[in-house]
Amino acid sequence: MSEFDDHTAVTPDGAGGYRAELSEGWVVGGGVNGGYLLAVMGRALREALPGKPDPVAVSAHYVSPSTPGPATVTVDVRREGGSVATAAVDLVQDGTTRISALATVGDLARFAERAPEVRTTAVEPTLPAPEDCTASADAPDEVRAFVRMLDRLDLRLDPAHAAWGQGEPGMTGVIAGWFRFPDGREPDALSLLTVCDVLPPVTFDLGMPGWAPTLELTVHVRAHPAPGWLKVRHETRNLAAGLFEEDCEIWDSAGRLVCQSRQLALVPRPL
Repeated sequence: MSEFDDHTAVTPDGAGGYRAELSEGWVVGGGVNGGYLLAVMGRALREALPGKPDPVAVSAHYVSPSTPGPATVTVDVRREGGSVATAAVDLVQDGTTRISALATVGDLARFAERAPEVRTTAVEPTLPAPEDCTASADAPDEVRAFVRMLDRLDLRLDPAHAAWGQGEPGMTGVIAGWFRFPDGREPDALSLLTVCDVLPPVTFDLGMPGWAPTLELTVHVRAHPAPGWLKVRHETRNLAAGLFEEDCEIWDSAGRLVCQSRQLALVPRPL
């Protein structure tokens, strides 16, 4: 079992819910990474709805920051059909709801068999080769202490979107790069719930470094990703009233757009 699978594991609690142990290895800033938490909830959905293993659409509201340690995931199936099921999912710690989500799940392989045609006007981002990008493994110690989850990731940021590390933000509202798991685990539909939230907040490129707490995150998983590196691109077009949106695209090694997401977050708190 890979580290990611171990850290997202859930077990039935005997009362209709699922026990999870949130890993301290996914801490960033003042809480546990929101994408990692969605994957934990996705594991509970997979257990509760056998035959529908893949998250298709997930909309999550982050009610309060999660902390490393025990948690409970509850799954309330609202409707189960032949192709998809919809369920309400809550992640709870110490009697407090941390995340409340509504999710639709199914089997993406079956969807692809029924409707293999793809039509898109989306354009795959062009990035330098991973070895020519800025590696997360080279991040300064103070950054690694603040973003402990960097040890769980192999990120390679496009240097065109990484100059903020030298105090020269590009001011484009874009950050892009390559992603893979450092232990060789290949990407799958479940892991895309995490990958959409692993890049630095796009506000870093606007000269605003720091932890940006997520208020809401919606993820659409479009296909099973091919093995290999993933291209991840974040963009924001509007920062107002102390909030910003972050749109994400994830492209697989076969050049397919396999996941899209949008989150609403608070403007970062200073490092």
